[in-house]
Amino acid sequence: MDKNTLAKIAANATIKDQYKKQLARVKKTGAKPDQIVEAVDGTRQKLPKASTGSLVIYGDPQSGKTEMMICLTASLLDDGHKVIVHLMNDSVDLLMQNLDRFRLAGLAPAPRNAADLANSPLSTGQKTILFCKKNSKDLQKLIAELTLSGPVVVIDDEADYATPNAKINQKERTKINALVSQLLGEDGIYIGVTATPARLNLNNTFDNKTETWVHFPSHDDYHGQDTFFPQDGKPEYRLTLLKGSGSATDAQIALARFLVSVAYLNTTATAKGEAESNYSFLVHTSGKTDDHATDRKTIEGTMKALESGTGAKFNAFLDVIYSQAEKLYPRSRAQDLTSYVVANASRNAFVVLNSKRDRASAGDKPTVPTCPFTVIIGGNIVSRGVTFSNLLSMFFTRDVKSKLQQDTYIQRARMFGARGKYLKHFELTIPEHLYADWHRCFVFHRLALQAIKNNKLSPVWVGDNRISIAASSSIDRGTVDLNRGEMSFQMFDCPDSAALDKIVEAAPTEIKTLKKLATAVGDALPQFLIKYLESQVKSNPDALAIHMASSIAGYKSAADQAAISRTKGFIGNPQLESAKFPRAVHHVKIFYNGKGKARAFYKSRGGVQFVQNLKD
Repeated sequence: MDKNTLAKIAANATIKDQYKKQLARVKKTGAKPDQIVEAVDGTRQKLPKASTGSLVIYGDPQSGKTEMMICLTASLLDDGHKVIVHLMNDSVDLLMQNLDRFRLAGLAPAPRNAADLANSPLSTGQKTILFCKKNSKDLQKLIAELTLSGPVVVIDDEADYATPNAKINQKERTKINALVSQLLGEDGIYIGVTATPARLNLNNTFDNKTETWVHFPSHDDYHGQDTFFPQDGKPEYRLTLLKGSGSATDAQIALARFLVSVAYLNTTATAKGEAESNYSFLVHTSGKTDDHATDRKTIEGTMKALESGTGAKFNAFLDVIYSQAEKLYPRSRAQDLTSYVVANASRNAFVVLNSKRDRASAGDKPTVPTCPFTVIIGGNIVSRGVTFSNLLSMFFTRDVKSKLQQDTYIQRARMFGARGKYLKHFELTIPEHLYADWHRCFVFHRLALQAIKNNKLSPVWVGDNRISIAASSSIDRGTVDLNRGEMSFQMFDCPDSAALDKIVEAAPTEIKTLKKLATAVGDALPQFLIKYLESQVKSNPDALAIHMASSIAGYKSAADQAAISRTKGFIGNPQLESAKFPRAVHHVKIFYNGKGKARAFYKSRGGVQFVQNLKD
């Protein structure tokens, strides 16, 4: 073969249009790639505008971000980026779960574990996709291997965990933050991906700016906050609220209900000529590894008694199973479901998913159930990033004595995802007080994210006396206002404030007034805020005050007339009108400028904290 032919072959050897091919692959699975396209194309548009070389992609927990990151990686390769590093939380299970999915997608070059570079170093100019855990040893080795690689693109999965600088107020840097910064160098690009971006914002991590943030919408089959923490109406799944903090007996009853649910689903499937399925029961009670052994001993001991088919413990648990079968599926024969459970009791598997997990005995894919009755027990590792296939039941009693950290508990919602096929059979068993706190975590989080949409101002994050927004050590006190008193929403056209006042004047303490205002101003008064306030006034009808609109045209230079914003806010004591609304806790008021624009503002006097980064 002559040299010219060889040169042509070499020149055409690069695989092109990888992004297009990945979208085609997604379509072949039956999924719609619309949400992926919105996020990836949005990132490509925002990257040139990210003056600090840093941006954030945010979306709901377990909403398909991994698939989006595969397509994003393909588009970055198409755009000429050569070295793309994916950072994962410090978990081998999580790293392998993601590495496997990226490899199966058919990206070129094939993704590699960064630990393999020691045996197979990169050559100058070589394209590569690397996966690395966020621990100091792995990052130091990776940095050494990439010394001559050129500009690096870092895609940081669960970016709000470990990467932000928890020593920012000490004028120092945490190890991981410093090492990721070193990895980026002067010309690297940082793309943080997370479901909880508050910490990245309040920490000023790599100087990201909210105007370059990209929203990744959830796919059509997604079940998340609105399903598992509905603002109103009965949940679509089985929610079992415990009066106490969760005992061994509660865990055994939850196990029995899981076994019965599997029996129903599998006997129904086989009756239709379909195959049985394997399901998971997730037990999340503690972050301490020693406690996981105790949980396993309790549940495994119960299953061993069931397998034995005889004895007092067997008889006692059989009674529990039978009674739960009668309660859960009254139209089915409890005897048939109980018989299935007993006959198949030996088809069980136990996985303790923590830092001490025995990988050799548990297998490399612990989150994929291998038996009809698969029990997974874990703590911190199951709290972030790990996706559980066919998760049917969750026993969750992981509580704290002081404050729940909002981002951490939002990430612990492992039941989120595509649960549509068996959603009505899914069961969450949880202490009543913990569910209420968890519910509020999501309400406050959604309020903040709603305020970000179409609002170029820095977001206002919401917490209270039980829920902290982020770890206090990570909040940059040099730029963050911890006493922000209010939050605002999307700007809207307001040629006639008198028309809005007429709506308010008719019933200034009723939810129906907010709904009428929303009809008049659209998304500028978010439905989620209205639903939240509607839930709050059920127990206190006088808690809501809707005020007449006010002009800011006369405000001095401290107010931004065009943006309708003010560092110390607009709703002070005079605007609260205490004489008119003596019992009001929640205040809504519209402010408008002299240019035909307006914003709705919300203020709470009920112990709710609003936090904003003024640097943004």
